[in-house]
Amino acid sequence: MAIRNFAEIVLRGISQVFLLNNVITGILFLAGAFYNSWLIGIGAVIGVLTGTFTALILKYKRDDINNGLYGYNGALVGLATVYFFGFNMPSVIALFFGAILSSIIMNFMTKWKLPPFTAPFVISTWIVMAIILILNIMPLQTAQLPNASNLEIVPALSRGIGQVMFQENIITGIILFVGILVSSRISVLYALLGTVLGVIVAFACSFSLSMINVGLFGFNGVLCGIALSGKKWHHVILAIASIVVSVFIMFGMRRLGIITLTAPFVISTWLILLLSNTRRYRLHSTM
Repeated sequence: MAIRNFAEIVLRGISQVFLLNNVITGILFLAGAFYNSWLIGIGAVIGVLTGTFTALILKYKRDDINNGLYGYNGALVGLATVYFFGFNMPSVIALFFGAILSSIIMNFMTKWKLPPFTAPFVISTWIVMAIILILNIMPLQTAQLPNASNLEIVPALSRGIGQVMFQENIITGIILFVGILVSSRISVLYALLGTVLGVIVAFACSFSLSMINVGLFGFNGVLCGIALSGKKWHHVILAIASIVVSVFIMFGMRRLGIITLTAPFVISTWLILLLSNTRRYRLHSTM
């Protein structure tokens, strides 16, 4: 495999973090991550390389590999591991293990009727985090949420996009927004819908202003929007339903003390897809 081709596969893997497939988008996403934290950026690179190499070694479907589908979950594992445990020898070992596991889970889940989305990342990262914490290998690094008395609309919207890659930087959020725009104009509209609606719903329900301002009620909505994007009205309706549901799942999981990652996005989108498919089946069966 030529070096250029492999580099394109890796960059597509980075772009697939937002369920997109574009080399330039991947470059911009990496630039955004490195702008905020070069250590987290390195974590993403290690993760996407590990996930991709695992798929190549295990000879998974070549088209899926070429489209970056075995890279993005590994990249997310890398981002999450460095974010929660820092960049050190134990965390890098955990990162390798998690990224390898994410590709194996991804291959298994491709046989399901429902799209895997970021579920392989969520499952593998939860497993890695459980092992680390149970064995007391490293302490969990959790950032203290800043006190907030007012809603900061623009920062909340930007961070809602940035938090997909564990970035709380406003500029990074803007860079990621441009990256989505480069790949798909309709996707950027749905991403904006996701972060805006996430803020509106959370604020209307009087959820934590601190969590709203750092984008924690927006990033799952961003992915919900992109995953269900389309040009017809039923796409808009499904996307809105998924975004709203993801906000409440996020709230509930946080109240239970669960590190959510992108689980609210996966669960809410699966639920909406299952319900919409069931409804279509019932409509067809009565005709």
